[in-house]
Amino acid sequence: MWVLFLVIAWSAAILTCGRLCLAAAAAAEAPPGRPGAGDRARRLTLYETAFLAGGPHRVTDLTLVRMGRERRVLLAPTGWATVVDPVGRDELERSLITAIGPDGQSPVPAVRAAHAAADAVRALADRLVEAGLAVPGPARTNVSAAVRQVRGACGLVVLTGAAAVLMVPPETHRGQAVAWFALPLLLTSACLLIARVEIHPYTPWASVAGQELLGRVDVPASGAAASSSDDTGFLTALAVRGSKALADPELRAALGARLSDDPC
Repeated sequence: MWVLFLVIAWSAAILTCGRLCLAAAAAAEAPPGRPGAGDRARRLTLYETAFLAGGPHRVTDLTLVRMGRERRVLLAPTGWATVVDPVGRDELERSLITAIGPDGQSPVPAVRAAHAAADAVRALADRLVEAGLAVPGPARTNVSAAVRQVRGACGLVVLTGAAAVLMVPPETHRGQAVAWFALPLLLTSACLLIARVEIHPYTPWASVAGQELLGRVDVPASGAAASSSDDTGFLTALAVRGSKALADPELRAALGARLSDDPC
């Protein structure tokens, strides 16, 4: 009977690991608009850097902080954004003001959700995908789903292995059953480890070419970015590292607040 559990464990391990390999290979393939040598040598804008490093929400945070530094948006530590100057200087700023709403005030999580669906953000994403710098949405989703499935298969191997060992009579060779289940467990664990080493350090938003350009971005050290009077270095650090690049605890609280936060 324990052989049936072994078949289930092996099937889950092989199918999920195979799907992860296929999804990772598909995500790594350059799209038809793969950038040429000129595109690879070009400099990313702040918005492009933010999207490739952290996706639409990073773009929203960058826009909020940029406008906040210029006193055109007020970011409260309670997690609410208030429009001070209703005139945006580009499409992303105008779409952010629209996302905040007609009342001129909204919680930051709600602004992120609305801004991520804005035409200006989608247009930015489409341009990066067409240039071969960003991973298309379906490919990114497939990799994430495949990783979750491998984790589930790893847990299934442990459960079926434990059940099989308990079913094996003590007088028989339980070690042999353990050894058979150790192989699919090793397969799924190794697959997850490789995925973490190869995928986790990099953003899931940038393609290989996009990661190359991100690696060329000159990001100031944390202390230098925080103390710099030049907004460029400060905003570049935010675009690449996210809110952890912010030294101001009130600003970090504003961006990290939950949707349930009250403005009062």
